[in-house]
Amino acid sequence: MVSLPAQRSERIESLLRERLGARHVEVIDESHLHAGHAGAAGGAGHFRAVVVSPLFQGKTPLERQRLVYGALAEMMGPEIHALAMQTLTPEQWNAG
Repeated sequence: MVSLPAQRSERIESLLRERLGARHVEVIDESHLHAGHAGAAGGAGHFRAVVVSPLFQGKTPLERQRLVYGALAEMMGPEIHALAMQTLTPEQWNAG
């Protein structure tokens, strides 16, 4: 089921909190910046996210991205065309 854009952002946040134990999540829908882009034509959105999770501790940036993509697997493709992300441990987030 494909959701409305505002619901997508909320669903992304909810899945990341639930599946990654994320302590802080910010999701920004940037789909309007990609109007006319081939990926946007099918209705899938472009998003930017900041995710803070203790599961990222000791993981490489690539491993962290894989965790995020895994948490959002069912949304990738039909609802998310592109996802830019910043992944931080709670310690990195608190260090500012």
